[in-house]
Amino acid sequence: MQEKANRKKFNRLAGYEPYEKQKAFHRAGATKAERLFRAGNQLGKTYSGGSEVAIHLTGRYPDWWDGAVFENPTKFWVAGVTGESTRDNPQRILMGPPQVKSLWGSGAIPKNAIKDFTMSRGVPDLLDSVVVSWGGGGDIQAPESLLLFKAYEKGREKWQGDTIDGLWCDEEPPEDIYSEGRTRTQNGQLGIFVLLTMTPLLGMSSVVRAFMKDETGDKADINMTIEDVPHYSKEEKRKIIAGYPKHERDARAKGTPILGSGRIYPVAEEEIAIDPFKIPAEWPMLGALDFGWDHPTAGVKLAWDRDSDIVYITNTYKKSRAVPLIHVAALKPWGPIPWAWPHDAIQHDKGSGTKLKDQYKEHGLNLLPNRATFEDGSNGVEAGLMDILERMQTGRLKVFNHLSDWFEEFRLYHRKNGKINKEYDDLMDSTRYGIMMLREARVPTNRLPRRRESQYRPADGAGY
Repeated sequence: MQEKANRKKFNRLAGYEPYEKQKAFHRAGATKAERLFRAGNQLGKTYSGGSEVAIHLTGRYPDWWDGAVFENPTKFWVAGVTGESTRDNPQRILMGPPQVKSLWGSGAIPKNAIKDFTMSRGVPDLLDSVVVSWGGGGDIQAPESLLLFKAYEKGREKWQGDTIDGLWCDEEPPEDIYSEGRTRTQNGQLGIFVLLTMTPLLGMSSVVRAFMKDETGDKADINMTIEDVPHYSKEEKRKIIAGYPKHERDARAKGTPILGSGRIYPVAEEEIAIDPFKIPAEWPMLGALDFGWDHPTAGVKLAWDRDSDIVYITNTYKKSRAVPLIHVAALKPWGPIPWAWPHDAIQHDKGSGTKLKDQYKEHGLNLLPNRATFEDGSNGVEAGLMDILERMQTGRLKVFNHLSDWFEEFRLYHRKNGKINKEYDDLMDSTRYGIMMLREARVPTNRLPRRRESQYRPADGAGY
């Protein structure tokens, strides 16, 4: 029994079972050169990063693995903010407790894969390098991978000159450090190969922005919130969130960059999130679109409880670089509802010369006759934002809590230098158009309650 326990303790990698968001992070490595795992505190982001690095260092790819694969021994840099934080976080995850050398091998790197190590100078118990057995079960003759530890505080100069296969940054690096480290991987086995695991406490920095508004197609931004992990109960999650300072809650629990007073909707998420339910047949509904190409075309579906004047957002859609036919095919299953649309749909498509709105109508989407405006014909953005904020603050706007893409935009919707940041706002815009045109919501014809057949039968010879 003790022998079995020791085997498990010193080979934790064999038992690694990632959550769905962790799997998504690993999977993205097969197609993306740079990956950001943006998550709250104590949710498992560092554990994921360490497990993946250990897999690449040892070559022990599990049967379920669908991420990147190295065919030869690897050379990895692993870095944190300071020497102490590197030791206490990524080194601990990879090797085991820093101060207890007898337990080295109880981290993500199996004990029988650790062939040698050297200590760093200046920081107690900080490793400089680790030699790792690659591609086997600890055979002394096996090829060797090399792991080296770094710290951002040492400056860019200490990050120059080497060629490596991969870089793992635990917590956010300065832009120049990240750029230098990324460059070191260019001539590695797979080309550029970078992992970041972080809680974005520095706000919408240039590093975070590069991932969340990727213009290269080579980056992946994976977000994991406290709601995505099963190792806390609902009550534990509530207590954890309540224990954070209000201005840090979204960052520490949801991995959302701190936006402070710049947030457009300074409303707690739990005040508007609601469990999905079956919409009553008599409630009117409305769809609302925001058109795009490089930035996504986005749509929301709204259901309106007119008696209480509460609007429920029940469905969302986002897709980039697709023609109207594709969007319509995805949206028509929402039912025979009218659709609000913005002013830019009046513009002519450069390829066909046909107005964008007409293309959607030709494919069978029931667009309203006129673009989205308020009842008086105006369409001011600020007025629309205030209308939505008022609904949120008075409990008259609710959003089904499984619509993660809507909440992601909601958390990041902010002003910069007093102006609305026009990035990552597609569902927010479509929501605004829907609220502006709520007067056009209609009960879908296929959802009207069936009338019971009349029991009245006229007497013989009588007419109606």
